[in-house]
Amino acid sequence: MSFYRLILLSIILSFSVSAKESKEVAMSWDAIKVADNLYMLIGVGGFTGGNLAISVGYDGVVLIDDAMPSTLDIMNKALKEITPNSIDFLINTHVHGDHTGNNEVMGKKGAWIVAQQNMRRHLLSKGVQGADGKMMDAPKKSLPVVTFSQSMDFHLNGLDAHVFHLPHAHTDGDAAVHFTNVNVIHMGDTLFNKIFPFIDFGSGGSLDGYIEAQKTVLGLVDENTKIIPGHGVLANKKDLENSIAMLEDARAIIGKLVDEGKTQEEVLKLNPLAKYDAWSWGFITTEKMTKQIYKGVILNGDLGNK
Repeated sequence: MSFYRLILLSIILSFSVSAKESKEVAMSWDAIKVADNLYMLIGVGGFTGGNLAISVGYDGVVLIDDAMPSTLDIMNKALKEITPNSIDFLINTHVHGDHTGNNEVMGKKGAWIVAQQNMRRHLLSKGVQGADGKMMDAPKKSLPVVTFSQSMDFHLNGLDAHVFHLPHAHTDGDAAVHFTNVNVIHMGDTLFNKIFPFIDFGSGGSLDGYIEAQKTVLGLVDENTKIIPGHGVLANKKDLENSIAMLEDARAIIGKLVDEGKTQEEVLKLNPLAKYDAWSWGFITTEKMTKQIYKGVILNGDLGNK
């Protein structure tokens, strides 16, 4: 079973168990209006994939991320309740399948797929997860056809959208979308709101880069900004500040133990992140977060010695 399949399976199982325990309704997407012509879509009743955003209006339809194949039907239902029109532009915030799983479907329907250039390179070099669990070449229609290095801008539906790269954060191809004139920003998986994040070291992510990405966005927001995270409920400036504080504190705590020469096993026995247990969830528990921070500190030290 591939690494990406394990990631998605772990996330799906963690959400599915909690859904069964609370006897929630069948999975669906809830639309939250965050500004005129702009909506956030968040899954309920189970794991539907990463949070979406959609801009609608006289210039067309712009969708940010497109979830997973297993939730395509309920996603389409939610989108149709907002607009009967097809998707003109699809912006991918990063490469993971719970955010890009329906790229091929969208591409075949005529959507122009937009992403940071490293994300397209990743798809071309590593492929995508097939239905049989094996990696396969990314279908041509799933690939971004418009890519950028640092940033690009959209001016549609009365919204000014600045799409920009956050390097070596969650992956090496992360993009955030800042709707500057309505004070809304979609951070993709550079923010997991109120829960521990996942940093994909194998896809170019890094602990320091992740924290720096959040600090970059913090410099763009104010108390009235609505922040759409990759996972979790709609966020605000305080939520982002809390995430940065938790990550910096975790890095400092575990960094000190690393400097003392402690192994990962020794660090785990100390349970140094116990005070953050409330951030734990099915996919990233406190133990997994400790391992992740430990690895991030070690990798950053290795880079610093080169």
